[in-house]
Amino acid sequence: MNAALHVVCPHCSAVNRIPEQRLEQKPNCGNCHQALFTAHPTALTSANFQTHVERNDIPLLVDFWAPWCGPCLMMAPHYAEAAGLLEPRVRLAKVDTQAEQALGAQFNIRSIPTLALFKDGREVARQPGAMGTADIVRWVQSRL
Repeated sequence: MNAALHVVCPHCSAVNRIPEQRLEQKPNCGNCHQALFTAHPTALTSANFQTHVERNDIPLLVDFWAPWCGPCLMMAPHYAEAAGLLEPRVRLAKVDTQAEQALGAQFNIRSIPTLALFKDGREVARQPGAMGTADIVRWVQSRL
């Protein structure tokens, strides 16, 4: 019997049960019918952050950033490209620490950009500083 994974929709935050072998088949959300994997980072807020961390059975990589941060803006296209390479095995998301100051404080973000990798509802790795696409992919794969 194949295992079903819980995958949180990047559009409506509904939790979907997807057979693991179907992850690569571009599944849609059972609630909003949009693609569960878009090859783009998902914007997270205080309203949906916990759902994505706690209910996703796939690892979640979060980029804590701010719109005024030069290195953050330089890393953004590389992070988006990494989303296309890592999905559907890893969900990539972004938290704007200027708009979501409580999340930045909750996770003790002291420098941006900072990448935090969550698995099974808890943070398992953290990396401050801007990185290129290959470095992001390599860093995530080495932590899983």
